[in-house]
Parts: sequence; C-alpha cells; structure tokens
Amino acid sequence: MIAQDSVLVQLVRLVDRLPAAPSPSTTPRRRGRPPVYSDGLFLKALAIMIIRRLHKVGELLAVLEEPTQEMRSLRELLCEDGRFPSRRTFERRLRALPETLPERIGLLGRHLVARIEPWARCGRAVAIDSTVLRARGGVWHKKDKEAGIVPHSSIDTEAGWTKSGWHGWVYGWKLHLACTVAGVWIPLAAHLTPANASDGRIAPLLIEELPDQARFVLGDTHYNAKNVREACLRREMFLVASGRRGPYPHTDAGVEVRRILHRLRHEAIENLNEHFKALFEAHGAVPTRGRLDTARFALGAVFVYQLGTEIAAEPKPSIFFFLNIAAEGAQLALLYRHEQASGANRGLKAFLRAA
Repeated sequence: MIAQDSVLVQLVRLVDRLPAAPSPSTTPRRRGRPPVYSDGLFLKALAIMIIRRLHKVGELLAVLEEPTQEMRSLRELLCEDGRFPSRRTFERRLRALPETLPERIGLLGRHLVARIEPWARCGRAVAIDSTVLRARGGVWHKKDKEAGIVPHSSIDTEAGWTKSGWHGWVYGWKLHLACTVAGVWIPLAAHLTPANASDGRIAPLLIEELPDQARFVLGDTHYNAKNVREACLRREMFLVASGRRGPYPHTDAGVEVRRILHRLRHEAIENLNEHFKALFEAHGAVPTRGRLDTARFALGAVFVYQLGTEIAAEPKPSIFFFLNIAAEGAQLALLYRHEQASGANRGLKAFLRAA
C-alpha cells in the first residue's frame, strides 16, 4: 500500500508555494532582535488551528505533541533550521498575524483568479457584502457602555452593535467580503471590524485588493456612496449598487439590467456567506474574544478557504490525491468538483470536518 500524506499535511505544505507578499524597500527596520522564524511558519500553524478547531496556542501545541504520523509530519513542517518555536513565540507571532491577513488574502485571491480564470465564460463581476458574526459571551448594552460599566466578565468589550434586517439587533463583528461572481466563489478580499462599522467605509479597502481583471463591483444600498464610487473609478471599475430611486416598481431605463446584476450578486455573496458560516461553524457565537483573536479566526478561515481552492487546482493530480480526499474529506476538492460539474459548493462541510 502506498502511503499518502493526509489532506491537512498537503494543505500545510502548500503554504510554502504561495506567492510571497512584496516587502516595501522603504519600510524602516524595526528596533530589537530581527525575527528568527518566517511569517509562513505561522500561516501554517494558523491553517492547522482553523481546520482542527483549535483557538488557543496551548490547544495547538497539545495536539502537535500527539505521537501520530500526521502530527510528526506537521511538527517537521513547523520547524526552520532545525528549530521549533517556543510557546511564547507562537503566541506573539500569531497575535500579530491578523494585521497582515487582509493583504495576504488579497494577494492569494489575485493569484487564484489568474490561475483558475473564473471569468473565462462570464462577465468579470465582483460582489461585496458584510455578514454579522455574534460575539462570544454576553452583550454590552448601550446604557452600560455609556456609563463605563461592564456588568459581566464574559462580555467582549471590543465588539459593537448593528441591526440586521434578518437577525435584528446583534452584538458582535462584521466580516466584510468580496468574491467572484462566477461558477466558483473565490474570496478576493476580507476585513473584520466591530459590527457598528459602516459597510461603505470599509468597501474601498476591499476594492483596493481586487484583481485588475474585475470590471463590475456589485453591492447593495450601503455601498451606494461617493467614496465607494471614487474607489471604483480609481481602479477603472464600475459600481452597480441599489439606491433610493423612489417607490417600487422602478421604471427608469436601467432597471432591468440592475435586476439581473443584483440577482447575480445575491446568488454569489449571500450563498458564500452562508456557506462560509456552515463550514466554519459561525452561525452561532464566534469561538474567540477580542478583535485580534476574532480577526485571526475569521480571516484565517477565509485564508484556509482560499487554500482549499488553490490545492484543488493543482495540475494533473494523481488518483491517490482524489482517493485521499474522498476518504478523509476536505474543502480542497472545491475546484475539482466545479470542473466536473458535480456541484462545486455542495457537501463541503462534511469534507472539511473530516480533514
């Protein structure tokens, strides 16, 4: 019998082959001791934590200590120059990782678009939206916040309030996403903010990370703002956002075109949001507290989603690879299932849970 690496090990190996983020030559050298370990090592650790549902460094290190072949392979992948980071190094570097994840997600999104060509048979459109993630613990009511009172220690004081048309008032976070409007949903940009952050204020940050090939940016009423239109114009993109055009039914010349585009937007971003929450169990409260830890979880999950698309796009994979995926399961089969017209976004929760 031919031994094959597990899907998780293959996924972690893939991090070494991702395009590297350009380092600005004008950035001044920071004071103190230079980093001993690369950022890629901690991206590998983050991928393991997201897939294995590990949200603390102690949990990660405890799992890596297990005497299995898979854990031995993962420990080897987390070594550089024969050295394995200490617990304190893991804690410090993983805490700093969320600040660079939006840039890495944008870079990987552009790489995937160039490689997979999702717009080869359709218009080059991108959908943007935000989805609400509930904070862990209690809620911090406005009257207590204004009085500077935290009535319970379980309250995440860095989260915020928002009112959702579907969920009502929610205390938590917003995950802002941009994705391809095509047969396969590829996350292209992501940011995490407290729930009270305006969608229109974060949209230019998403647009800045979009591939140059994109031509249309599809959004709802919250994106019908001057700063969003200016951000699109700077990138030579056209914003299509619903707005206040009077009572229904609208009768202006562009109404039928907008109706088609907004339906495409809804099918892409709304389904991706629900798919994402189902895959990473985010329909309830997030498993973390604080802005940095929650950003590490949410943005790390988007990064892992992208990795799954990347590894599924490997050229001419062997039959053992697909047998391994079928046996162990993973979201890594996303693109393969799409290309085989077998429903790219169906059944992936079971795949990922079994990885």
